[in-house]
Amino acid sequence: MELQRGLWQHPGMIEFPTLADDHPDLAHSPLLRGALLTLQYAQENGSIGLTKTKAFKRVFVHWAVEHFDWPGKSAEEMFRYNKVINEYEFPPLEVLHFLLISLRLGRHFKGEFRLTKRGTELAQAPGRLFAELIPYFVLRIDHASYARFDDHPFGKWDVWMNVINVEADHGTTEAALFETFYGEPQDWHTAGWREMAAFSSCVLRPLEWAGLLIETREGGAGKHVCHVFKTPLWRTALKFDTDDMLRPMSFQ
Repeated sequence: MELQRGLWQHPGMIEFPTLADDHPDLAHSPLLRGALLTLQYAQENGSIGLTKTKAFKRVFVHWAVEHFDWPGKSAEEMFRYNKVINEYEFPPLEVLHFLLISLRLGRHFKGEFRLTKRGTELAQAPGRLFAELIPYFVLRIDHASYARFDDHPFGKWDVWMNVINVEADHGTTEAALFETFYGEPQDWHTAGWREMAAFSSCVLRPLEWAGLLIETREGGAGKHVCHVFKTPLWRTALKFDTDDMLRPMSFQ
């Protein structure tokens, strides 16, 4: 799998402020958590070993699976079918490895992943690391490059995120969001499932990995419904033109 960087969709005016390092909402980001754990592991152990293909060695991959607490990829689930797991079999770690190298927080040197001076600094600064890592990941990575299919959804980030800001404010579904953007009611069980897959993989999943959205799935009668909600981190870290369209939450 070749990850691609470079701006594949113009992000528009989306700004991510730097939050305080102890801000509780940062805990909602799986990618930030994984980055902090990886940087701190490398710091405490001096380095992380690499294979001949420059992937993380299995001993660290197993440690990451056990400690990342990744949504939908618990250690119990992953080790149930595979006793040995390589980096490419744990996509969040493969993407994170790419991001840390691209952002020059770590580098490959003599068969090892070692922290740069900047990486060492940000290993203890969650707020600053979030401001570096998450905008780069969401807005500047070609998310189709690590998805099952190389299809790209039509659209751009400022439109997607401004609309999701309103539509998902009190919760919505993956299918309802797709229809809002593209005008056609598609889902995983319709003929347009590839378009749905592209939208899910390149828009919703990156926002979930970043900790800005949370998705819950429920199945039945051969179909499954994916519900989409904004996390507290979305409300804390993002400001949009559409904020004045939001309705107060009702607790009745």
